Amino acid sequence: MTESQAMIGLDAVVKTYGRAPRIVHAVDGVSLRVDLGETLGIVGESGCGKSTLARMMLGLEPPTSGVMRVSGTDLRALDAGQRRRYRREVQAVFQDPYSSLNPRMRIASTLTEPLVVHRLYSANERRDRARAILERVGLPDDTLSRYPHEFSGGQRQRIAIARALILEPKLIVLDEPISALDVSIRAQVLNILADLRDAFGTGYVFIAHDLAAVATISDRIAVMYLGRIVEIGAAKDVAHDPAHPYTRMLFAAADPTAGTLPPQGEPPSPITPPAGCHFHSRCPFARPDCAAQAPALREVHGRLAACHYAESL
Repeated sequence: MTESQAMIGLDAVVKTYGRAPRIVHAVDGVSLRVDLGETLGIVGESGCGKSTLARMMLGLEPPTSGVMRVSGTDLRALDAGQRRRYRREVQAVFQDPYSSLNPRMRIASTLTEPLVVHRLYSANERRDRARAILERVGLPDDTLSRYPHEFSGGQRQRIAIARALILEPKLIVLDEPISALDVSIRAQVLNILADLRDAFGTGYVFIAHDLAAVATISDRIAVMYLGRIVEIGAAKDVAHDPAHPYTRMLFAAADPTAGTLPPQGEPPSPITPPAGCHFHSRCPFARPDCAAQAPALREVHGRLAACHYAESL
């Protein structure tokens, strides 16, 4: 798929916070695309830049530098009407279903509010659409007259998904959508997301610590470490045959029988990241030149990996 056909394209995007000498490099030169209808999983340890990347994709934060394109057009060049359309086409589901819903609003108002904001449909049509979308996420009609506190965490997350889907977006950014849920409920929510994707053709950016869930639902997986993408490729390849040492260790941590060496020590500070390959200070396979030169993302065994020695590890 060409760049013009991609829903979102990022080119050397950087996001920093703070002022010198204490500048946090939250996202450090990320280039990727999210194609129409695909699910891109993003994984990495806490603080690697996943959520910052999500906020930029949602238009909630501008990049410090680099270019973000929407359907091939620089986000900075969008006029007011195009930005409004972008906000309709790209929706979000966040981590905490307890805080993402207004406790003073009935669910009917919560679901129809986006339609009101975008001036879509009549009042009766809005309520009909709310009923229909609730049915798609497995909730009954009487949900509309109730308040968020009357529902469990899993049910609230279904409502949040319904609210995102009611505008028929092209892309939903899901930032840790299952981490606050019980294990028994996570599979239900994942199944709903998969069913909705198949029914509506909606694309997802799926950010999660649950690597098994990411591998199951994603078409491609991007692995982040200290603000950089260190590997990106087809989900089955990245999850089952990783090319980068960090990816190997990340997935092996979820499978104690894998026998892979764990990373050494704690992640470095994003204020003072290591020179060269950011991972070299924790990598058991590091060699002297890993500290001297940052490896570029390059094709390795059918995916992109940023490691000088990916072929030989």
